[in-house]
Amino acid sequence: MKILIIGGTRFLGRHLVNSARARGHEITLFNRGKTNPDLFRNVETISGDREKDLDQVSGAYDAVIDTCGYFPRIVRMSAEALKDKVEKYVFISSISAYADFKKVGINESYPVGMIEDETMEEITGESYGPLKALCEKAVQDVFGIGSLIIRPGLIVGPHDPTDRFTYWPVRIARGGDVLAPDDPSALTQIIDVRDLSDFIIHLIEQNVSGIFNATGEPLELGTLFETCKQVSGSNANFKWASVQFLNENNVAPWSDMPAWLPDTGEEKGFARVDVSKAMHAGLVISPLEETIRDTIVWAFDIPADHEWKAGLSEIRELELLKHVQ
Repeated sequence: MKILIIGGTRFLGRHLVNSARARGHEITLFNRGKTNPDLFRNVETISGDREKDLDQVSGAYDAVIDTCGYFPRIVRMSAEALKDKVEKYVFISSISAYADFKKVGINESYPVGMIEDETMEEITGESYGPLKALCEKAVQDVFGIGSLIIRPGLIVGPHDPTDRFTYWPVRIARGGDVLAPDDPSALTQIIDVRDLSDFIIHLIEQNVSGIFNATGEPLELGTLFETCKQVSGSNANFKWASVQFLNENNVAPWSDMPAWLPDTGEEKGFARVDVSKAMHAGLVISPLEETIRDTIVWAFDIPADHEWKAGLSEIRELELLKHVQ
């Protein structure tokens, strides 16, 4: 099959390229050449800005995968520009597109978020999800049954630029007392970027359309952290801090304590999203040990002066640990 990828050289995109090529598909990239421009020297690449240069794409493709669409105006322009050149438009959305997470077991029919100003083009905590939902609608308006919408949860694994998962394997491998959020039964949901990539390519091969939640089954933090400890062979000792303690000390969920949100009424469904549709369609989840091990191996090459985008600094963590019971 011939697959066009908008983006393709950062995180999910690079793994999509690897997955598709491993299955024998022909890949063309369309991007601005600003991120890892030399990553795929043997892959055809069209340089351009998606807002104005998609007319440079010629020929016919079985599918396009849009890995970097955030604003509905631009996504609609892309879909319109490619509607006579590709059979299927695959849009990478997010479970953040849902209106809320008050319900446990949210499936693909749950209402999506709305935003008062649908023309705004600024990504904030409040606008990200609704804008993704509007991008989905733009694709569906143009491609109809030729649209495939993927709503991932937290994507993890090698080359993750966000540090939202990598922080934990690296921190736990360092050993000693580790500040941990809530308690061992607190939940998260993650998906290895390679599993997600394989699943997307599989759906394209099967000519599947529709919407899919794409993340793993709910995972207890205690299991995640203990597995990180076992894989790395560290002597980590987890100091579980209550939600009240974390709030009182301005330790922010998801950023200071990555991959975790308090299990409150407003967010109780966030780590309990229903992924049964994806599982039935062929999503295969790799062993947790494999994801952790490969993340640690990749993280060996992270520079010592790397400024982490998520997690606590050593100094901040040590200060907090003094006050945890």
